Amino acid sequence: MAERLLTFSVFRYNPLTPEIPPRLQEYQLEETMGMSLFIALNRLREEQDPSLMFDFVCRAAICGSCAMLINGRPGLACKTLTQDLPEKITLMPLPVFKLVGDLSVDTGVWFRHLNVRTEAWIHTGKVFNPQIEERMDNPTAQDIYDAERCIECGCCIAGCATANMRADFMGAAFLNRIARFMIDPRDERPRARYFEVVGTDAGVFGCIGLMACDDLCPMEIPLQGQLAFVRRKMAQMALCCKCK
Repeated sequence: MAERLLTFSVFRYNPLTPEIPPRLQEYQLEETMGMSLFIALNRLREEQDPSLMFDFVCRAAICGSCAMLINGRPGLACKTLTQDLPEKITLMPLPVFKLVGDLSVDTGVWFRHLNVRTEAWIHTGKVFNPQIEERMDNPTAQDIYDAERCIECGCCIAGCATANMRADFMGAAFLNRIARFMIDPRDERPRARYFEVVGTDAGVFGCIGLMACDDLCPMEIPLQGQLAFVRRKMAQMALCCKCK
């Protein structure tokens, strides 16, 4: 691969210095074989501008920390190769989440709030015994695993039209989380309890069906299928309640 001179147009703004307005700052860097955006950003910070802010932890598409807008599309910096991008690359922070500075946003507070709001834990009256393995069939275990692959990177939320318009909308990550507990036979919540949590336009019925979440998930979780599953269950519950 012939080396290219890449131009990075990076969003810069520090909320701690509001007197300096938001701006796009350009950097140039020679491309190297197999370079990811994560590598490029670290080189920019180490070689050109130590004040540049962005997040990373695992460098292996596991933690979700390095999510950002890459040429207008949410994605993971560690998983995106510069060879798959044009010579001019624009990087912006994810929308919806609170800006920490430059490309860094606070997804933790948002996801913790939604975890509490959706009660994202197994509800059971049983006393846990670590000495006894509670078995389940393989298809159920696989369905739970598929949902649990979510790394809470925020890409699905940033690309969601409803989440960008409504602060109270749960978004695909949490509808996926609800689906995970609805599948789990260990969760003893009645269906009516689930309806109270997500059976509104702030939950499953607020989706307008653009399915950007499904397109943008870096873990390729079938979010469209998860949404359809929860919506079907909630519709069934509403009909049952109406018939009583």
